Amino acid sequence: MPWQKNYNETKVLENAMYTFWAHGYEATSMNDLVKATGINRGSIYNAFPNKHALFMSALTHYDRVYRDQHLQKISINYSPLEAIIAVFESAATKPQKNDVPWGCLLVNTALELAPHDPEVSDFIDHSLQGVEEFFFSRIEAAKRDRTINASIDSRSTAQALLSLFLGLRVLTRTRANQETINAITSRARMMLE
Repeated sequence: MPWQKNYNETKVLENAMYTFWAHGYEATSMNDLVKATGINRGSIYNAFPNKHALFMSALTHYDRVYRDQHLQKISINYSPLEAIIAVFESAATKPQKNDVPWGCLLVNTALELAPHDPEVSDFIDHSLQGVEEFFFSRIEAAKRDRTINASIDSRSTAQALLSLFLGLRVLTRTRANQETINAITSRARMMLE
C-alpha cells in the first residue's frame, strides 16, 4: 500500500519555517523539527529527502508569504512613495505575535548559509532581486505621479534602499535600540526627497 500523508503540508512548512527562523539552519535538529511539525521522523523523510530539502521548502514558503505577498499587499494599499516607507516601517516594528522571530529568515539565511551553499545563495539572490525590483518599480511609479524628484536615479536608489533594508533587518535581528532603527527609516525617506 503506498504511503499517504495525514497532515497539512502548509502547516508543517509553516512550523518548520518558524523553527529554522528562530534557531537557524545548523542549530535546528531533526528532533526540533519533529517536535515543531507534530509529525514523526519517518513522515518528514517521506515528504522531504533530508533536512536541507525541508529547509528549502520552508524558505520558499517564507519567500512567498513574507516577501512576495507582503510586498504585493503594500503595493496595493499605499501610494508608490509611501509603499517604500511602509516596507521600512514594517521591518522596524516588533512582530505582533510572540511566536514570530525578530529579523528576516532570508537575511538570516544569507548570513548563515549563502557563503557556502550555492543553492541557498541562488535562492537568496533571486529573492533580494525581487525586493530591489519592488523598490525600483515604486520609485518609477512615484516619478510618474510626481511624488519623487524625476532626477533621482531609480536603479542606484533602489540598490541603496535594498542595502539600507538589509542593514535594518540585521539590526532588528540583534534587537538594536529603536533610535538606530528609526534612523535607517529616516535615511530611506531622505533618499527619496
